[in-house]
Amino acid sequence: MSDGTDPDKILARQARLVSIVIAATMVGWMAAQWIGGRLGLPDRYVFLVDLFALAGFLWALFVTWQIWRKRRDN
Repeated sequence: MSDGTDPDKILARQARLVSIVIAATMVGWMAAQWIGGRLGLPDRYVFLVDLFALAGFLWALFVTWQIWRKRRDN
């Protein structure tokens, strides 16, 4: 199974994607908060950025839970 269909490799690829999404979401959220403070953006835009960050973290949590379930079943 050297064509990338090995279940462990697939799970490892998903875990790497989750880690990238978590890191990018955190950095993006912090940058948006800083930029929003510097520009004096209204609170509704800051709240919108918070919702996007929350969506990224919830997606990462869901995919991590799926990875955990798949590893537990194997």
